[in-house]
Amino acid sequence: MQQQRVPTPVTGSSVLPAAPRAEGHRPPAGTGARPPSGTGPRPRRRPRLPGLAWLPLLLGLGLWGYALPRIGFRTMGEYGLLDRLPVAFFAALLVLTAGFLLALRRAGTAPWWPAAYCVGMLLALKAPPALLYDSVRYPWASKHDAVIDTLLANGELRPHAPLSGNMAAYEQWPGFFGLNAALVRSFGVDSAAAYLNWAPVVLGLLLMPVLVLLYRTFTEDWRLVWTGVWIYQLANWVGQDYLAPQGFAYLLHLTVLAVVLRHFVLPGSAGRLRDRTFLDPAAAAVPPPTGRRQRAVCVLVLVPLLVAINASHQLTPVMLCVSLSALLLTRRYRNFGLLAVACAVMLAWDLTMGRPLFMETLGTLRESLGELTRNSRAGYAGRLTGPGPELAGLANVLMVLAIAVPAAFAVLTRRRLVRSALPLLLVSAAPLPLFAVNDYGGEMLFRVYLFGLPGAAFFAAAALVPAARAARGGRAGSPRARTVRRRAAAVALPLSLVALAAGFLPSYYGKERMHYTPPAETALVTRSIDRAPEGSLVLAATGSFPKALHRYDRLEHWFFAEQELPENERMLADPARYLADGIPPGTQAYVILTRTQDVYTAGEGLLPPGGFAKLRDRLAASPLFTVVEEHPYGVVLEHRSPAR
Repeated sequence: MQQQRVPTPVTGSSVLPAAPRAEGHRPPAGTGARPPSGTGPRPRRRPRLPGLAWLPLLLGLGLWGYALPRIGFRTMGEYGLLDRLPVAFFAALLVLTAGFLLALRRAGTAPWWPAAYCVGMLLALKAPPALLYDSVRYPWASKHDAVIDTLLANGELRPHAPLSGNMAAYEQWPGFFGLNAALVRSFGVDSAAAYLNWAPVVLGLLLMPVLVLLYRTFTEDWRLVWTGVWIYQLANWVGQDYLAPQGFAYLLHLTVLAVVLRHFVLPGSAGRLRDRTFLDPAAAAVPPPTGRRQRAVCVLVLVPLLVAINASHQLTPVMLCVSLSALLLTRRYRNFGLLAVACAVMLAWDLTMGRPLFMETLGTLRESLGELTRNSRAGYAGRLTGPGPELAGLANVLMVLAIAVPAAFAVLTRRRLVRSALPLLLVSAAPLPLFAVNDYGGEMLFRVYLFGLPGAAFFAAAALVPAARAARGGRAGSPRARTVRRRAAAVALPLSLVALAAGFLPSYYGKERMHYTPPAETALVTRSIDRAPEGSLVLAATGSFPKALHRYDRLEHWFFAEQELPENERMLADPARYLADGIPPGTQAYVILTRTQDVYTAGEGLLPPGGFAKLRDRLAASPLFTVVEEHPYGVVLEHRSPAR
């Protein structure tokens, strides 16, 4: 009897081969092997890709390593770091992208290669500041270092103390700072500043397996999983992954959701979503159901994570409760017990440790409730100025569209995948109504985008990585239609990934002049604040400068330009009198104006063009203030109190 040959699927020029077969559908041993002589032409042998996959990875990292010392971060201009990146840096990103696409062809049999490229791209995009900068990136991150230093020095925090500079909130949610105080002691370093710039890389590495776990809950196609992770990394430009409570709590938030989506399925709720012929070829069947006792155990396991989230950040618990509420809309996850526990833990913390800020926030809801336009604006003024910030703002909008458009396309065209991954879609859309509640200090726009990004990246990847229906026995369509889909994916995926990488750079590095501070400026601020007697008032245009809140528990602060632009324009008419009238009688006050404040107030639109120079010159010339120290990076003035 003549041996029957099984044809080997051929992908042609596409970078996306047929989806891997579902578990339990592997061909018997011997099928697909080389046919006996004389039975027909030999099938085309696929290239041994895993043996070559390391070449682009090494070449890309080599180019990146070559470019790294040639990045002129000390001479940044209007475009931040963009025009200081050498050609080799851009070439490295292109090579890593090409290598990822190459490795993606065998993601089903060798998923570690796409994982290696994801790690390589994470390092290439976010490690340069950690390796190059001689100061803390993001000046406002130094206030987190100040909280950790205060905790180490005093051995306690004072959540109910009236601290200025909005620092009381940090002492009311101290979990993240307590963890870092322990890390500082364990590492034997002087402060958290020793590792602060590495936070985006570390959090990115920790987040990667959580994303994989989330995506594998809804798809068996490793190509879709790793493309989703890759898109998430390129789209995560919002800068919330620095050493801050938000990044830490966000990691725990996604971990809780991953556990819920895999281990809280109600019995009998799957229906046709367990039927392989009904599902999208790339979709995974609903996870096995769990009994009431198993879910109760999972709740107990998650309670420490819930407490850690609530002890570290004030907004993330709200986002988590909103996401868990959205899951109640599905029959699969209609579990009220976990939601009740999460809400109880959140309220218990808000009404005890976080009570002062919680009650203050409730008092402001009347003004912000329903103000969609105001709540969705970015920053205090909401108007970026200057070539770099304006380009970054435009890139931010385009990046949102670059994720939202393909994600919406997948939602409309891959109905069966959407039906199986509906919980992921719901938890990603759940934060949107918070625009109607509060502006969160001008950051609600970025937070909603951040919490919706995991699901958006997954569905955007689904639009770019179409499943080969014939591989699963579904409706394959005509051969011509399959060819068109394959060729479209072969073009759309590389172009989309290159476009996202190009958009990430201005979004993340376009305002880098605000984020890098020369060490001499940091030293100037530290000296000035150390000289100030306890109880003194420190004035500055904005709190976004290094060491702005050094000794925050011993001094008062007034960041007088963090308000609407019209009010600041009135202030500039007579800044000396404006500030002197706001200083309490008998209070020793110092004004610290630095280069970083100049860049920040101009870029964020807090002051009109030339406003900071006018402020500095008029204060220095006023008889109400005297210059204590002047430096190319800033000036320190002391208020001449009439009582002295």
